[in-house]
Amino acid sequence: MMGLTAKTCTPCRGGIPPLVPDEAKRYLAEAPGWGLDESATRIERKFEFKNFVQTLDFVNKIGALAEQEGHHPDICFGWGYCTVVFYTHKIKGLHENDFIMAAKLNELA
Repeated sequence: MMGLTAKTCTPCRGGIPPLVPDEAKRYLAEAPGWGLDESATRIERKFEFKNFVQTLDFVNKIGALAEQEGHHPDICFGWGYCTVVFYTHKIKGLHENDFIMAAKLNELA
């Protein structure tokens, strides 16, 4: 089975159901440090850094990866922290793409 970091995101045009909670939990095992919200429609992780410059550098790397993969997160950041949330807007829930990106961000961190 191919690991998530070896995969690339595929465009999601909607019309498919989001992952059910059990599927999301299985994918979550391949993205350590990420948490699933109560409704199993989003995943989130907070990254911590020593200063603002390191945080901003990480945010810029996230942006470059998101553009490359065509899958964009919600990002909140400030001095020493960056919180990233993934979900697939088109299906109002989680898709494999969200977990691919989470695993790839773990490698960036």
